Amino acid sequence: MQFHLNGFRTGDPSVKVAADRSALVRNAGGGTEVDVLIVGCGPAGLTLAAQLAAFSDIRTMIVDQKTGPLRLGQADGIACRTMEMFQAFGFAEKVEKEAYWVNETTFWKPDPDRPEHIARSGRIQDTEDGLSEFPHVILNQARIHDFFLETMRNAPSRLEPTYGRRFLDLTVDESAGDHPVIVRLSRLGDSQTDAVESVKARYVVGCDGARSAVRQSLGKPLKGDSANQAWGVMDVLAVSDFPDIRFKAAIHSANEGSVLIIPREGGYLVRLYIELDKLNENERVTSRNITAEQLIAAAQRILHPYTLDVKEIAWWSVYEIGQRLCDRFDDAVEGSGKPPRVFIAGDACHTHSPKAGQGMNVSMQDSFNLGWKLASVIHGLADERILATYSEERQAVAMELIDFDREFAKMFSARPKTKEGDEEGIDPAEFQRYFVKQGRFTAGTATCYAPSLLTGSTTHQDLAQGFGVGTRFHSAPVIRYADAKPVELGHTVDADGRFRLFAFEGTGEREAIRQLCDYLANDAASPVLRYTPQGADIDSVIDLRAVFQSGHRELERDRLHPLLLPQKGRYGLIDHEKVFCRDLKRGRDIFDLRRIDRKRGCLVVVRPDQYIAQVLPLDAFDALAAYFDGFLVARG
Repeated sequence: MQFHLNGFRTGDPSVKVAADRSALVRNAGGGTEVDVLIVGCGPAGLTLAAQLAAFSDIRTMIVDQKTGPLRLGQADGIACRTMEMFQAFGFAEKVEKEAYWVNETTFWKPDPDRPEHIARSGRIQDTEDGLSEFPHVILNQARIHDFFLETMRNAPSRLEPTYGRRFLDLTVDESAGDHPVIVRLSRLGDSQTDAVESVKARYVVGCDGARSAVRQSLGKPLKGDSANQAWGVMDVLAVSDFPDIRFKAAIHSANEGSVLIIPREGGYLVRLYIELDKLNENERVTSRNITAEQLIAAAQRILHPYTLDVKEIAWWSVYEIGQRLCDRFDDAVEGSGKPPRVFIAGDACHTHSPKAGQGMNVSMQDSFNLGWKLASVIHGLADERILATYSEERQAVAMELIDFDREFAKMFSARPKTKEGDEEGIDPAEFQRYFVKQGRFTAGTATCYAPSLLTGSTTHQDLAQGFGVGTRFHSAPVIRYADAKPVELGHTVDADGRFRLFAFEGTGEREAIRQLCDYLANDAASPVLRYTPQGADIDSVIDLRAVFQSGHRELERDRLHPLLLPQKGRYGLIDHEKVFCRDLKRGRDIFDLRRIDRKRGCLVVVRPDQYIAQVLPLDAFDALAAYFDGFLVARG
């Protein structure tokens, strides 16, 4: 974290200088007028709000029909990729400290000698080595909300949710000027009967869950089917002699069903996903009137011969397995040429079973994808055409998730094979192999965006095979040149809406990075010069950083171009944190880890949401300019 750029200030540096709140939300014609209205304070909504709150000139409003913040959440699994995103928001370390770390997963099946008993059949490392610098962790959803709310309060806009507001409907009137979306909200608990307020917005984002009123207002149904399988879930404090009670454990019994054990934070709490009876066609689980006592009894039968004595139930519920997906995540009409004005994210556009731990993670990635695009368009930096890429990219990811979840849920619910030729059962070893195979998917690191306006081709992928175009920027350790501090390169990518250029030195042409800097700093075609607003810091839109092959003690300062030591802020202070070297001391060489061509080097273009847009030769100036010219708007 850097601070003091525009003057010394005491106190917590994570609390930014407050913007003028009166300029952020204003009344217009009897209603509130904002740039972005977010409906729903779930994970997707808060991720988007936290990202937009960083911009002091964007008027954002987030509403929810609840009376206050979430106190007890249902989602709890946090994938490695999501932790990388939390790092960009500045609270990954807080989550790491508080959460349960999923280090290993164990598998249990019927004991071959005594099928009425269960026996451990396998144990695996939960996340493969080198997949991420962050672990897979478990933490109550409400705590994740707390961290996002804190980020919003500390941001320049000091954004706070408006609770007690139920979404009624919306209309889009393009003739209404810059704020064509009119939303009606009901003020719950208001002393006036049926009190309704109107909000005018440039854009509206529905993050209001599986029964999304925003989605319904667009006339977009969730399409899919149900597996007719009922499950129960409960968070309990219990005494048990089951040896893996503090491991993530997948348990298949012979005749009593299956249980998934997810230890929770704090050392004592544990979550149980408990298989219940099959549902009849068109039957709803609510008709069974299942009780907490029935869930406990089912878990006890499955865990036999081990005991489970539940002392307290923190939360419990029953649900049906189903996978449903919306065909578009915005209100754009194909062929109309008009950009979208209304978007949906998270459970509002895709639902699935919770056992793979993807719901909250994919929802937050949805709005992280959308937030910087909205900010770029609102700031006038990018063409509105980039907004269409949100639905294109995230709908494809959700479709992959639905396909995965359908197969995963089917395998988990299947009974174990009892003998050779058993066509209906599942071999526990096969389930374990599938779990391992899909490890990158469940970690959130398998996403790869297809070529588009924002993601280039793989023409030069051989220059950096470990930085796959369309995948997230996979961090690696480096040494910061200015102060010899070991850092993760990916941690320089904050959730601030900027593009990053990472220039990796090649030994075949030592001057290539300097020549790149000359082009970016001086050439009229330079995207840095074309798209940086007048009077803004040189790195305010496109942030250049360099990684040299030299050790930090051998790299001479006179080799560094002034663009790598930019003067910024009102005092023209030098930013010393743009240059890095290989980590030679610990033997973790980023050039080896990410398979970067040592002789030629390369330039990696990273989007504001941490995904790789391009891998280019260091001298591919025309290709670099063409990429940004495709969607950015030249300064006036």
